[in-house]
Amino acid sequence: MASVKEHYDSLLASCYSWMCGGSDLKLKENRAFFRDHGIRPALSAAAVDLGSGAGFQTIPLAEAGFEVTAIDVSSELLAQLKQTAGKLPIRTVQADLLNFTEYSPEKIELIVCMGDTLTHLKVLADVKELIHRVYGALAQGGLLILGFRDMTVELTQLDRFIPVRSDSKRIFTCFLEYEKNHVKVHDIVYEKTDDQWKMKNSYFRKLRISSQWVREHLSKAGFQVEEVDTANGMITIFARKVKQDA
Repeated sequence: MASVKEHYDSLLASCYSWMCGGSDLKLKENRAFFRDHGIRPALSAAAVDLGSGAGFQTIPLAEAGFEVTAIDVSSELLAQLKQTAGKLPIRTVQADLLNFTEYSPEKIELIVCMGDTLTHLKVLADVKELIHRVYGALAQGGLLILGFRDMTVELTQLDRFIPVRSDSKRIFTCFLEYEKNHVKVHDIVYEKTDDQWKMKNSYFRKLRISSQWVREHLSKAGFQVEEVDTANGMITIFARKVKQDA
């Protein structure tokens, strides 16, 4: 089984923007998302994007006036981000999510961890640790936005085969196997070159995380959960640092 980094390096990074519908579409969606939720600088303007990927959240945040530190394990996706971002105030760092405090600015106003990045952590204890580290890194009044896919409901039989995207030169399908705390995600990509179809495949594990579990641990860490959105199988939680540090 591949690690998250190995899975992205060998398979996903090269086609990630395509499989999501294209960079332009995702940037447009996230510009609207942040605008509709009133996400704009109000304190230090320092922001951190955990699992930034190709910058679908990073770039709209920088356009809104934030100075963003973008952290991801994939050098290829970070290179795509740099190419798209141009001269926007974005700093990219290739690193593990749990080590983000080593590269973060002081007095962080906003931390986002979206696009299902949270489920890439190995175990639930890592999610709890990340929540506590984020709480410690945020300035008083700072905001955390978590976005992750709800995989707590187990799909069965043929529903476990998911057609992700296809066109005349590429077909992307994924197959899911459920374990107690994880889902084994098998990604299968067919690509057409010189009239020949070639297959690439890899699999890795994603965590099964419930909205209730995350809300409970956010509250235990000192966050105030302000809003929870659920749409198209994705959960988005807005949590504010309001409790005074001991």
